[in-house]
Amino acid sequence: MTESRHSNRCVIVGGADISCPGRVTAFLREGDFVICCDSGLRHAGVLGAPPDLIVGDFDSYEDPHSDIETIRLPVAKDDTDTVYAVREGIKRGFKDFLLIGAIGARLDHSLVNVYLLGMLRDNGCRGLIVDDYSEIELICAGDEPALVDSSYPYFSLVATEGIARGVSIKGAKFPLEDAEITPGYQYATSNEALPGETAEITVGEGRLLLIRILPGAAKRHSEEE
Repeated sequence: MTESRHSNRCVIVGGADISCPGRVTAFLREGDFVICCDSGLRHAGVLGAPPDLIVGDFDSYEDPHSDIETIRLPVAKDDTDTVYAVREGIKRGFKDFLLIGAIGARLDHSLVNVYLLGMLRDNGCRGLIVDDYSEIELICAGDEPALVDSSYPYFSLVATEGIARGVSIKGAKFPLEDAEITPGYQYATSNEALPGETAEITVGEGRLLLIRILPGAAKRHSEEE
């Protein structure tokens, strides 16, 4: 693909397992600029998302030595491959990011990738993480209301960056008005939009993670327990 055919969105493909590729491919768009991080290359074929750029130290996947633009990183470095890829996407002018293969068995890497949503917002960008079970985004004071329709079985709000104040939830089983959520008391978990309605969430001060559980994912999770 040539640069003129790219949309304004950057897709970062990490190396975490993707056991339900159909859930992920539903979020891909024609013209996405795709960056595969190291072992994220193993997902390119099944997702139908060939990379425009490869980034990695190749400690977990063999360097393909292809004609695709590749940034080879040292193994000993401060940034993970995924963090570097996000920085590179910002550097190239993208404002909209989708991260897949970013949440997996390594809790440390998963948490670092979740906090990338904050880095993106700090740089005037927006990001969405999609895994086998959920969509994850950061909602902030001053944003338009975040929406969750009743096709999602559950949604949760999680405070990760200090206290969030003036939190409002409308159109949900458990509404809130001018509430406060702190990292020390996470009570806004497993809420539900009312049947046939769309829940609206706003934040007056601070930031919250909004996690929407994908349709079918809750049932699959209960069957695996």
